[in-house]
Amino acid sequence: MSGPVAALRRLLAALAFTLAPLAAPLVAPANAAETYPSRPIRLLVGFGAGGPTDIPARFIADRLSEAFGQRVFVENKPAAGGIMATRDLIAQPADGYTLLLCTHFEPINVAVYRNAGYKLSDIAPVSLIAEYYYGLALSNSIPADNFESFIAYAKAHPGDVTYATVGAGSAQEIVARQLEKITGITMNRIPFRGGPQVVQELVAGRVNFYASPTLAVVPQYRGGQLKILATTSPQRLNGLPEVATLKEKGIDFVRIGWLGVCAAAGTPSPIVKTLNDHIASIVASADYRAMIEKAGSIPISSTPQEFAAVIDKTSEDVAASIKEFGMQQE
Repeated sequence: MSGPVAALRRLLAALAFTLAPLAAPLVAPANAAETYPSRPIRLLVGFGAGGPTDIPARFIADRLSEAFGQRVFVENKPAAGGIMATRDLIAQPADGYTLLLCTHFEPINVAVYRNAGYKLSDIAPVSLIAEYYYGLALSNSIPADNFESFIAYAKAHPGDVTYATVGAGSAQEIVARQLEKITGITMNRIPFRGGPQVVQELVAGRVNFYASPTLAVVPQYRGGQLKILATTSPQRLNGLPEVATLKEKGIDFVRIGWLGVCAAAGTPSPIVKTLNDHIASIVASADYRAMIEKAGSIPISSTPQEFAAVIDKTSEDVAASIKEFGMQQE
């Protein structure tokens, strides 16, 4: 074949060859979503087993495993306030096969450490899975049965009361320092690596005070092993209706924490959407809601964009407190 028709065909073939590399990225994400997941998925948790991050993470992982027909397994990496888990996430390919149970520690660590080893832009928010408030937990070794008597005791014994933190610049430390400033008490900081260890020491009476996510201390509170003096919620929690809020005590102090699932930045958007759809369905399930609400937390899902806004707001809020209390570190 020759002439104009043959020339046209040669031109079209050349164009197809030239444009093929440009079209490939447009096809790849769709194909990735169609086959995702084709192998097991890691869900990294930057804190120890059995804690307020680990329990919801394992629930989510189990339900995702059922939905995907691929194992989603939790891997605990309890070090440096979650930094090691976050660094692990961003060191892996951005393909949705390594996920992170995100917490407020992601923005806190960036604010506390001049070099946390990652930036918030390295993380792709997928969905929130819970919001929670803090319970002001007190050891039974301190002779105070309510918030007012605790403040009176702490003022009468300046520096004798110890409070626990988890990681440098943790939300637990920020809340404790803010309460010191508001109430005029002075406490001594005792650092711990993980929340479960703190709760054990609180029950044993070797540490006195802990501003804890309610999920971590409600079982011990129900068993009479420690006291919850108040919560940082705007109104009483459904799971703790008998516990007053700080606002009821005349202190305008509301603090909220959150949990979510994140991927590495650059993860194809169809994969992020697949994860988001399944996580939203799990969070809406009756079993998940019952577990979260019983512990005084709030089940909530979100779009990736809504979750990104929450992370940005947290970053703004903690940066001010970290600067105020001189908590930044190398």
